[in-house]
Amino acid sequence: MGGVGKTQLAADYAHTAWGNGGLDVLVWVTATSRPSVVASYAQAGVELCGADPKDPDRAARAFLAWLTPKAGQTPCRWLIVLDDIADPGDLNATSEDPDSRHSLWPPASPHGRTLATTRRRDAALTRNARPPIKVGLFTPDEAATYLTTSLAAHSRNEPADYLATLARDLGRLPLALSQATAYIIDAAIPVDCVPCPHDEGECPSYRALLADRVTALVDLAPDVLPDEQGVALAAAWSLSIERADRLRPVGLARPMLQLAALLDANGIPQDVLTGEAARGHLAAHRIATSPCPAEEPALVSRQDTVRALRALDRLSLIAHTSDTPHKTVRVHQLIQRATRDTLTPDQRVHHARTAADALRAAWPETEHDSTLAQVLRANTDALTRHAEDALWYPDAHAVLFRAGESLGRSGQVADAVSHALYLAETARQRLGPDHPDALIARNNLAYWRGEAGDPAGAADAFADLLSDRTRILGWSHPHTLDTVVNLSHWQARAGHTRSAGLSFFAFYGVCLDKLGPEHPRTRSALSHLATWLDESGNLAGAADMFAELVEICLRTVGPDDLETLSARKNLARVRGEAGDTAGAVGAFAELLTDCLRTLGLGHPETFQARDGLARWRGKAGDAVGAADAFADLLADHTRIMGPDHPVTFSIRNNLAYWRGEAGDAVGAADALAELLTDCLRVLGAGHSFTLAVFGNLCSWHWAAGKGAEAIATCAAFFEDCRRALGPEHRHTLTARHDLDHYRGLAGAD
Repeated sequence: MGGVGKTQLAADYAHTAWGNGGLDVLVWVTATSRPSVVASYAQAGVELCGADPKDPDRAARAFLAWLTPKAGQTPCRWLIVLDDIADPGDLNATSEDPDSRHSLWPPASPHGRTLATTRRRDAALTRNARPPIKVGLFTPDEAATYLTTSLAAHSRNEPADYLATLARDLGRLPLALSQATAYIIDAAIPVDCVPCPHDEGECPSYRALLADRVTALVDLAPDVLPDEQGVALAAAWSLSIERADRLRPVGLARPMLQLAALLDANGIPQDVLTGEAARGHLAAHRIATSPCPAEEPALVSRQDTVRALRALDRLSLIAHTSDTPHKTVRVHQLIQRATRDTLTPDQRVHHARTAADALRAAWPETEHDSTLAQVLRANTDALTRHAEDALWYPDAHAVLFRAGESLGRSGQVADAVSHALYLAETARQRLGPDHPDALIARNNLAYWRGEAGDPAGAADAFADLLSDRTRILGWSHPHTLDTVVNLSHWQARAGHTRSAGLSFFAFYGVCLDKLGPEHPRTRSALSHLATWLDESGNLAGAADMFAELVEICLRTVGPDDLETLSARKNLARVRGEAGDTAGAVGAFAELLTDCLRTLGLGHPETFQARDGLARWRGKAGDAVGAADAFADLLADHTRIMGPDHPVTFSIRNNLAYWRGEAGDAVGAADALAELLTDCLRVLGAGHSFTLAVFGNLCSWHWAAGKGAEAIATCAAFFEDCRRALGPEHRHTLTARHDLDHYRGLAGAD
């Protein structure tokens, strides 16, 4: 790419070769166009061959012919440097253009060498030549050394950590480091923010200016460029962009780069840049190549979007590779910055919304691939940094909520809470407290607080939200009804079972009366009520309601619908809990067959069916079979959903339990100890699942004959519960009871 120092490397090579006395002729050619190459060759032809300066084309051909000595002629040792080849076609011979009938490539010769520098990656450049030398960025150490040495030459001694951070901000691009150093010295400003001696606050610094979206990159160039450089950083890639726009498919490179400039420099999935939203953007913003453009923009095919990426790659404006499938496109951060600086405010808003549309469309509803989900979240974060205002105008873009949901579903519950808090605060400030998106943000914040281990706080937040949604949206609005369900759920999780039951019964009664028994909302209310009855210990009532729900679903949505399969799963589970273990095994076996047929191996409902079948096989007396089934399930779920997925953790917990039940108490305790370490890392100490694993580990330590480990683990479990949930919470009381129990068994006070 432009700015890595190709010309400096070529110049150093040429100076060294000349200084060593190994050359008779050295010709430096600025190869940005065919006329420029011809002019340089012609000058050499005049000086070396006595050619006529009035006929540059003939003089150039005379020089190229002179490079191959005739018989009996003493050969000349030569080096020709073709610097910055903009288009390899400029040097090729063509029959169409009379001025281009002759090749301008120097001949292959044992007496001479041609060194070419270019931003192009065309295959034609490597034909009949040595493999290209790819010039990359400085390493972190090289960048830090360059900055330290350059600043020290002007008596500037900046802290090493400041310089390392500046090098990272500039992407370790040599041209950027050089011009930044010159600007810092000329403007007499610090590298990073330092306290002002006579003012409150901080002195302006280069890093602060670089991070300021209002300050354009062109404004950070020194008045006089260092090292005889001919172009400022912001303009370093303008010629490449113009060239890329002329490559087929013509006019698509620039709008593609403008879209990529708003996303993550470290990697963008190709599907984001080739989906429907991106294709519409390219069609609407295609660079006109004729004086009379068509009234309606032509549709852009997916193939042409890929070809646009290849055009940008050929000019080294992006890196387009298939080595990392989810990070197919990479763009240097300063190319992104220079590209964003060219956008008008309206373009920035429009392009950012388009990029957000593209991300949301590429985001699978069920995240089977945790790596892809992580990359999509990183791209959403980058888009928010580059154009946050656009994502809140005219309302909150859906990709903001999807990123938060993805965090939570991947097990990063604490981060999901932080993200939800940011959305709730930003929505309130930008959109107003009664805006629908502000209410959605509050809903998500309450939910993830509950998942993070604060069910009472979640219930209180949903109670406040229910009051506001009823006032703003009305009682019958779907969002209001959803809030009733969430309130009841978290009341039950917080131990307020009576309040939860009254809410569930009231909710179901309203739906049944207003919507009828077969309405989706009524079916959902019936499912929630049945679940509450199950959790309250009324297994017979829960089984009757789930059986009724299965019949309604079969009648309304059919046997293969996801809702029907989920209702069958709950019915099988409740019947097993009521004592019919054999019936539960049979029901889960039939359910698994249907899930595999309709949903496939990787669907969450299929995983849940396998989990249920394994669990009830164990409860029916086959602990070894249950452990083997959970081991197979763990391997598949880890492969498809990732090792840190919450369900993966649950499967590991179940596998450890059934290994213990099968007679391997030590193995169960060891597996749970490893699981606990991962839970603390991903979920945090206060998460309900982490606390459950603590309790299970205590039990299996004791069963394995490790009484001291059981007491120590249970004591830590109790302290974490008391700190995270309060002294009266049911987890805390259970932990205290277990600690006293184990101490009593051990004869301790």
